[in-house]
Amino acid sequence: MRWLSTAFLPLCLFFAGCTSGSYDLMETASVSPRFHDTDPQDFGGKTPHRHQVHGIDVSKWNGDVDWRQVKRSGVSFVFIKATEGGDRLDPRFNEYWQGARAAGLAYAPYHFYYFCSTADQQADWFIANVPREAIQLPPVLDAEWNPSSKTCRTRPDAATVRSEMKRFMDRLEAYYGKRPIIYTSVDFHRDNLTGAFDDYHFWVRAVAQHPSEIYSERRWAFWQYTSTGVIPGIKGDTDINVFAGTQKNWHNWVAAVSK
Repeated sequence: MRWLSTAFLPLCLFFAGCTSGSYDLMETASVSPRFHDTDPQDFGGKTPHRHQVHGIDVSKWNGDVDWRQVKRSGVSFVFIKATEGGDRLDPRFNEYWQGARAAGLAYAPYHFYYFCSTADQQADWFIANVPREAIQLPPVLDAEWNPSSKTCRTRPDAATVRSEMKRFMDRLEAYYGKRPIIYTSVDFHRDNLTGAFDDYHFWVRAVAQHPSEIYSERRWAFWQYTSTGVIPGIKGDTDINVFAGTQKNWHNWVAAVSK
C-alpha cells in the first residue's frame, strides 16, 4: 500500500508551494470572507479567502454538530481529534467521524502527541481506537508544544522529537496504508522541523501572518488560519483551514488518498 499513499505526494506539495507563492499573480481586489470570524485578521493580498477549498478541525469542545448544515455552509473537509498520548480518546470521535461521513464531508482523525509516552505506546493506542473506515483522508500527527498541559510538559531535543515522530508515523502508515499529515505550530516547527520531513504533507497553524512569512521554506498542504471562525451547524468558535490547491486539485487528491 505504501506506493499508493506516496505516489501522489509530489502533486500536493507542488500545489502547496505554487499556491503559497503565487499571490503576486492574483488580482488585489478585496475578497469577501467565506465564513464569519469573531476576531478576523488582515492577511492583505494573501488572504485565505482566495483559496477555493475550506475545512474545519474539531474536538469534543465543539459540542453538538449538525454535520449536514456544516456541509451546506461550504465546508469541504474536517480533521477530527481521535486520541491523545497513550491513554486518551476524544469522547465525540466516533460520533463525529460517522456524522461527517454521512454528510458527505471528507474526514480524517488526528492524534495529539505527548512526549511522556513512547511512539509505540501512542501508535498502539491510536490503532486500537481508530478503525480503518474512520480514515478517508490520511491520519494526522498533531505535533506542538503544550506549555499549559497538566500531565506532560516534556520537551525533548530536536533529534529525539524527529525520531519519535518518524516511528509513530511509520507505524500508522504501515497499518492504514496512508502516509500521515503533520500538523504543527510556529514555535514547534522552528525548534524541531525546519528542513525535516519534506516528503510529508504539512498542515500549519498561522493565525496572524501568511505561512510563507513564518515557516521558512516550508511547503504546506493545509493552512489553519483562524480559531475564531463561525460555522453554521456548530455553536461557538471553530478552527477553519484551507487547502493549498484548486478545487480540481482537491478532488483529484481526495480520490487518490481515499483508495
